[in-house]
Amino acid sequence: MELPLQITFRHMEPSAAIEARVQEHAQKLERFYDHIVSCRVVIEAPHKHHHKGRVYHARVDITVKDGKLVATREPEQNHAHEDIYVALRDSFEAIRRQLAGYVRRRRGAVKVHEDAPHGRVLRLDPQRDFGTIRSSDGREVYFHRNSVLNGQFDKLEVGTEVRFAEESGDTGPRASTVHLVGKPRAAGS
Repeated sequence: MELPLQITFRHMEPSAAIEARVQEHAQKLERFYDHIVSCRVVIEAPHKHHHKGRVYHARVDITVKDGKLVATREPEQNHAHEDIYVALRDSFEAIRRQLAGYVRRRRGAVKVHEDAPHGRVLRLDPQRDFGTIRSSDGREVYFHRNSVLNGQFDKLEVGTEVRFAEESGDTGPRASTVHLVGKPRAAGS
């Protein structure tokens, strides 16, 4: 294993079995992302005056090229952590999730939710089942009755705020779907 690994035991004797489990978890992290600079694991048993319901605390710190990620499982949070192996598993799973997010951000693969284009109904022609939307950037976008979601074409009025999905039509931009957002704007507003 290339990853520098430091394991610290507090209020308990070191255990070869626990160290081996920590090394297994750390190796999985390293296989997931091989640019981890270091990994530090602190395993803490409750103070000796707790005789019943001893809940272990496990903390995993990893250093990456441009920062540090920390996952900890506090004893008060989960009584399943009366088993030290469960506390370790949960801490390593939490750090793996953080590492996955870090890797996505580094690769630029974080989802960016673009807002759907929006605008207001500019014109309606109910006899011919179409209308136009004035988009927020000032363009006119054609739509047909069938593009209005939930059969709400008849609820549209000039000035009604809508969101829409745009595509290219034969004669210019058209809305493939139109969703009502709000009520018509009062005249002069």
